[in-house]
Formats: sequence, structure tokens, C-alpha cells
Amino acid sequence: MKKIILLTIVAVFLPTSAGAGSFGVGKYAGEFISIGVGGRALGLGSAYVAIASDVTAGYWNPAGLAHITYPEIILMHDERFGSLMNYDYGAIALPYGPRASVGISVMRLGIDGIPDTRDALIDYTGGGILDEAARLDYDRITEHSCADWVVYLTYSMRRSERFSYGFNVKLIRRDFMEFHATGIGFDVGVMFNPTGNLFLGVNAQDITTTLVAWSTGTNDLISPTLKIGSGYIIEALGGRFIPLIDLDFRFENRSFASNMSFGPVSVDFHAGMEYSVRNLFALRAGYNDLGNLTIGAGINLPKLDLDYSFAQFDGTGQLGNTHRISLRITLSEDRYARNTD
Repeated sequence: MKKIILLTIVAVFLPTSAGAGSFGVGKYAGEFISIGVGGRALGLGSAYVAIASDVTAGYWNPAGLAHITYPEIILMHDERFGSLMNYDYGAIALPYGPRASVGISVMRLGIDGIPDTRDALIDYTGGGILDEAARLDYDRITEHSCADWVVYLTYSMRRSERFSYGFNVKLIRRDFMEFHATGIGFDVGVMFNPTGNLFLGVNAQDITTTLVAWSTGTNDLISPTLKIGSGYIIEALGGRFIPLIDLDFRFENRSFASNMSFGPVSVDFHAGMEYSVRNLFALRAGYNDLGNLTIGAGINLPKLDLDYSFAQFDGTGQLGNTHRISLRITLSEDRYARNTD
């Protein structure tokens, strides 16, 4: 079963366009970017575009990065499909002047230690004919990795107490055996707080369409995704509730693999609910675009936030579960605080 899963996962890393030297907007060409980051956001079903005001905003909505007061660092590790696939994320964000922030985020999705037996079959005849039993010389087996890397460079500005905007330059590197691809894309986000308790956010990802060029001559184009989110703060039961709803609009004709579609436009839903007590402890639940329920919890300590989320890939459990843990450090000292002069 694990071998079948491994082959299926590796297929995700292959180019999606048809011909060498061709350009094509491939369905799911940017799917490796859409997994999400941060234990808090993932516990909320990835409904986070409207309230991303910490270091993870570099991914969820670059506009939110302007709301940090101190430098922040985050690390996250995630193992999927029985530990066959590793997903790692790290980011750092810094206040810049009285209203701006800058940040860098790095994500890696990879499968390591893949045996390569192409040069390991034994020629017993001496005439270049390989052994019919396909026996291997294990000393000649090598190992490869297939991995996707994404780096976000973020700039964010708060124009007022209620409105901010931000930009991402997104650098992509994909490696599969001896083949590789590079790409560059751009994201634009805005965040608006029209009333004291209502928060709205929009993140236009790959807004100019992202080119990913393979060494084979094949080129993928990742089409734009428009993420729209809302959240509302409710003070009740001695704590704070935040219900959240996000909508993802895609434009690559996902008529079957989406929650709703209208011709080439598809819509996916995310929903989440967080209950927190005195900003010390939080419980979370969500529903993501894959139709899976998520749960999570968080503990806020001085300068340290620890967040956990859990999700099951399918109802049978054959594909395993995923546990995501993120650690966020805030350098909350006066000497590191935002300069408001």
C-alpha cells in the first residue's frame, strides 16, 4: 500500500504541461503551494486570510504582516502519508519603520531517499543484455529526492488603523531526479477592518500568472487564485469566539475537484472557529477545501506560541493522518519594538 501511495505522490512532482517547449496553464500546477502553514491557521481549516496578522501572513495574506509589533520567527514540521512525505516551513518577519514590515518565508515539500535502480541491473551475458530476473547490484543503487521549494519575500504597509496592503515576490524551485524547474510569481493582498469586530481580507495569488520552466523544455503556468476571507470577534462565555469563512476562486476549470464550479471558475470553501481565553489558551475547529474536518489547540506563553492541528485525509484512514506543530517566537522587548517615530 505504501508503494502505491509513494508512486501517486511522486506523480504530483511531474510537469503538468503536454509538450516540450510548450506553455500551458496546467490544472493543479501550483497545488504544492496551497497546503498552508502554521498550526493555528491549519487548525481553522485554512480560513485565515482575514486575520493573518502574525509572521505567517507572508503566506496567507501579505497585508497582515504590517500588524506585527515585534520581530517574529516561526518553524513548522509536518509528515504525511505515513511519513513518506515531509513538509517543512520557516519564516521571519521584522517591523520596518512606523508602518511597514518585511519578511521572508521558506517552504519545502519533499520525498527523500527514493531508490534509483536504472543503472543497477546486472548484465550476466556480457553482451549488454540485462538479466531476465531483473536482479540488482545493490552497490550501484543510488538515492534521489524530489522536492519543491518556495521562497516568499514580503513587503507590507499599514495605511491606517483599519487598512493595510502587501506584496509577495515568490521564487519557486522544483527538483525531480536529475530534472529541475524554476519559477517566479507575485501575490497582492489587502486587509480591512470596517468595524471594531469585523475583519475582511483578500489575497490575489499568482496575480500575473506564474511561469515554472522545466529543464526538459516543458513550461507550466500557474493560474491566479483569489482568496477572500472574513472573520468576526464575539466576546462571550468568559472568552473570545472568532468564526471565519474563506472562499478560494480559481480559474482553471476544476469542474470535478472543487466544491462548486461555474464554467472555468471554481470555488472552494474554508470555515473555522476559534475560542480563546485571555489570550492564553485556544481551541480550534475547521472545515477545509478537501472536505476534511480539522481540530487544533494553542498555548500562548511569554514570547512563545505553540500551536497544534490535526487532519485526516480520508474517512477510511488509509492515507493516514497529519499532525502539524508550529512554534512561533516573538522578540517582545522594548529594544526590538517597532519604531513609531
